[in-house]
Amino acid sequence: MKIKTGFEMRDVCGEKVVIATGLENLDFSKMISLNETAAYLWTVAEQGDFTEARLVEALCQEYEVSPEQAASDVATLVKSWCELGLVE
Repeated sequence: MKIKTGFEMRDVCGEKVVIATGLENLDFSKMISLNETAAYLWTVAEQGDFTEARLVEALCQEYEVSPEQAASDVATLVKSWCELGLVE
């Protein structure tokens, strides 16, 4: 998977949000708010192609969380990103 071209995380008034940029995303009018953990995983995903396993590994390295909990949280987050059309 990878983040689709034209989606960027920005800091808006101290809050991390994902917004659409560029003409290819002209019909995407949402601003997606990310909590601290989701913002961290977005930065990992921005590095290029990623897998859920890679995000789980990164989450476990950055936070004190069990691999099982990390896998559940990552699966939920990635599903949300897919439903919103943020990743391909």
